[in-house]
Amino acid sequence: MKFRSDSGGMIGRWMALLLVSLLLPLTAATANEPEQIGTFQDWRAFKFEDAGGKICYVVSVPKKEEGDYSRRGDVFFLVTHRPAGNVFGEVSIITGYTYKSGSEPVATIGNSNFRFYTEGDAAWAFRDDEDPLLQAMKKGITMVVKGTSSRGTVTTDTYSLRGVTAALRKIDQECKR
Repeated sequence: MKFRSDSGGMIGRWMALLLVSLLLPLTAATANEPEQIGTFQDWRAFKFEDAGGKICYVVSVPKKEEGDYSRRGDVFFLVTHRPAGNVFGEVSIITGYTYKSGSEPVATIGNSNFRFYTEGDAAWAFRDDEDPLLQAMKKGITMVVKGTSSRGTVTTDTYSLRGVTAALRKIDQECKR
C-alpha cells in the first residue's frame, strides 16, 4: 500500500491555513492566505501560495454528523493539488477528534468502499484508492464516512457530492499538472 508523505510539515501548514479560511470571514487575500475561487453547490474551491508553491483544494462539510459523542471539533473533507510536489487529487479528512490508533475510516459511495489511514485528527485515502474514489465522487450523490475516535466512539458523516465535479474542475484549472 502506498501513501503520501509529508515532507517538512507541509500538511500541517496548509491545514492550518484551511481552517483559517473556513472559520474566518474572507478578506483580501495575501500571498499566504487561501483565496476562495468558487462555490459549487455543496463544495468550495480555494487556492494559495506558500514556500512550496501554489496549492489548490476543494472542501465540504457533512450534511449530517452522527455518533454518541459529547464534544467534537469541525469536520472537513478535502481534495488537494500541490503541483510543486507532483501531488494531484490527494483525498483527506479532518475529523474533529483524534482517530483510534491503527483504525481505517471508510468512505462509502453507492456499493463502493474506500479505506483511509489515520494520523491524529486527519485521515488520507490510500494512494491506490484515490483515483477510483474521485471517480465515484463525481458520479455519486452522497458519500458516507465512518470512523472511530481514540475513545472508541464510532462516527458516521454524510456528505453531499453535489458540485464536487465542478469544484474539482476549477482546481484542475488553477493548479495544472
